[in-house]
Amino acid sequence: MGYFESEKNVQDYINMVEGYDSTDLINILRKYLKNDSTLLELGMGPGKDLDILRKYFKVTGSDSSQIFVNRYKKIHSESNILQIDATDIKIQQKFDCIFSNKVLIHLKKEECKSSFKQQKNILNPKGILFHTFWYGTKTEKHHGLLFTYYTEDYLRKMVEEYYNIIRLERYSEMEKDDSILLVLQNKE
Repeated sequence: MGYFESEKNVQDYINMVEGYDSTDLINILRKYLKNDSTLLELGMGPGKDLDILRKYFKVTGSDSSQIFVNRYKKIHSESNILQIDATDIKIQQKFDCIFSNKVLIHLKKEECKSSFKQQKNILNPKGILFHTFWYGTKTEKHHGLLFTYYTEDYLRKMVEEYYNIIRLERYSEMEKDDSILLVLQNKE
């Protein structure tokens, strides 16, 4: 059973992210993506980012956890929400943008690379990827949940075959320069 297939773990996570606001990140995204563009959020969790994103874009939310999917649909029954895994992303739709905020960090490095390959398949020509990561070189587990850290060089090597790098830089979330912002454009 996955970490987020437990009601207790889902509730613990919701409590942990209470008060976190990613408006600044979404404002950066808006510099690269026109309003009303189609966007898939990978790993929406409780839907805090999705609530902000839907103000500007035609959004589809997704999560591998049926609990998160059900909770969000219960409040926002009109929303397009999918249960998909960020590694293989088995859907037919295409999007102008794929967004995740510290979601791909829960994948092993080879799974993350596979995810980038799969994202290319559902991204429109000239489409944008917008992902954030924790900065570093370690891999660790907290309460059974995997956290994989990345460097700019590692991410660059992982994606440069498939995407043009628009923006790759460190930013501060909890500590100085503890995070990486990655904005990519689909190569044709």
